[in-house]
Amino acid sequence: MTEGVEIHQARANSADAATTAVMQSRTSSLQAVETDPGSEEPDQHEEESSSFPEVQHHSTGGAEDSGGGSVAPDGGWGWVVVAATVLVLAMTLAFPSCIGIFYTDLQNDFQASNTEMSWVPAIMIAVLHAGGPICSVLVECLGCRGTIIIGGILSGLGMAASSFAQTLVELYITAGIITGMGFSLSFQPSITMVGHYFVRRRAFANALSSTGTALGLSTLPLLANYLLSSFGWRGSFLVLGGVLLNCCVCGVVMRPLGAKPKMEARTGQMNNRQLKTNCLPISQEREGLKGRLQATLSTIISFLRRHMAFDLLCSNPYFCAYALGVSWMMLGFVVPLVYLVPYATAFGMDQDRAALLMAILGLINITVRPATALVFGLPRFRGSHNFAYLFATAVLINGLSNCICGMATSFPVLLAYVIVFGFSMSLIGSLLFTVLMDTVEMSRFPSALGLISIMESIMLLLGPPLAGDVMHFSYSLLML
Repeated sequence: MTEGVEIHQARANSADAATTAVMQSRTSSLQAVETDPGSEEPDQHEEESSSFPEVQHHSTGGAEDSGGGSVAPDGGWGWVVVAATVLVLAMTLAFPSCIGIFYTDLQNDFQASNTEMSWVPAIMIAVLHAGGPICSVLVECLGCRGTIIIGGILSGLGMAASSFAQTLVELYITAGIITGMGFSLSFQPSITMVGHYFVRRRAFANALSSTGTALGLSTLPLLANYLLSSFGWRGSFLVLGGVLLNCCVCGVVMRPLGAKPKMEARTGQMNNRQLKTNCLPISQEREGLKGRLQATLSTIISFLRRHMAFDLLCSNPYFCAYALGVSWMMLGFVVPLVYLVPYATAFGMDQDRAALLMAILGLINITVRPATALVFGLPRFRGSHNFAYLFATAVLINGLSNCICGMATSFPVLLAYVIVFGFSMSLIGSLLFTVLMDTVEMSRFPSALGLISIMESIMLLLGPPLAGDVMHFSYSLLML
């Protein structure tokens, strides 16, 4: 009995000791977990490590579409973006120049006057520049890549649909409004992407991309003339619509920079907007008509600030001077491109020699713009913020060069005019967007470009008709 009781007590004591050991081991493990912060959230670290390669993949390009924080690469994939921008500018900004090739055929088919037919390129150019705010909204919602692709689709479909137009109104809508809006949605985000990819070499990249306009001015009229002789104007418009679809390909290669914004931040912003929207009717009911007017006014001001940069006209004097100066420059900037040949032929010059002046102007642009890009790419000019002075000098020379036309109308004099005008025009085209990028932050660049584009569109509509009236009046005085 005594031995059984002792054995039973020994077993109970061993069980108690085992239980105590287990409790101590659990306590020590809990203490180890508490003292080791790295083992507290293993899932979180696994998620971070699994998501890190994706962020690293995007960050190889630099910053995001909106320029959010990362450093621009100043090379690498940026050169592909520059090449795509060259093609986009060649197919958009230079495209209205080839519409004149089809003037005679369009007039014969639609029985229209010169004034009625001139509205087709005029509407196209005006919409191309006036679509800036819409482009800014789409860039904010879809990014530059998606906006360029949409622009390529619109421009291609617009030109293809214009080949089936039966009236001038249909041609205004398809070739003028739809195609012009597609051009606007393609070229503005392309310029923005170049600004995101380049900082130190921004002047070189912008000057190099501006050669696309000269390339289009030299090649598109020749292509249009060949298509017209082979397929007629309807078939030519259909083929040109297919050519414009290549803007979509250029948009695809424009890879956005940086990691995508966190969904939590977007969700929080959406919740705040929804909360403000839900509270808005209550405040409107309390405040009545005054509250509604204030809410509407604040919404309009917010929209204008985000997409048209009207606030920069008051807060940034440099941008105000730039916007007013460039807009005033556009009043006469494209006039020589429209009236140089008619001006020369009106004073007895042969048509071939007058057309040769335009060819020389395009050749100067093709030669000077790449040379300007190489000069601006030198280490001495990288990161310089003094391009505004060179830009202002080029604008001054460009304006004064028009006085040469008043001296004489012989071929040597007009050739000298074309050389001076073409050289200054190339410098202006190379520095136009570089100076704007130095004037405003890149986050405000799309909205600033949208505002300037609207101001330019008004001047581009007024400039050629006013110049035509002045030229007709001057010619009448000389004939007296």
